Amino acid sequence: QFLRVTKQYLPHVARLCLISTFLEDGIRMWFQWSEQRDYIDGAWNCGYFLASIFVFINLFGQLSGCILVLSRNFVQYACFGLFGIIALQTIAYSILWDLKFLMR
Repeated sequence: QFLRVTKQYLPHVARLCLISTFLEDGIRMWFQWSEQRDYIDGAWNCGYFLASIFVFINLFGQLSGCILVLSRNFVQYACFGLFGIIALQTIAYSILWDLKFLMR
């Protein structure tokens, strides 16, 4: 009885659970724009403009990927985009060599 009632909602909830990290990170980037930009500028000495472009690419890539996955449109491309964001963040935030973080 329970499964019959919830069967139509479970795929949406499952997709939301799978992309929740990207959604949270994208929303956090929106609200912490200046902190993220300052961190990238300080870490890479690339200037505010390039740091702002990096934060925008992260924000737009994560939120648009989440929207596409939740709406079930172009899911394969959205997943490839989210994977690209992971690769970009791994390089930009220098977490490639932080084994403890990568294992987590």
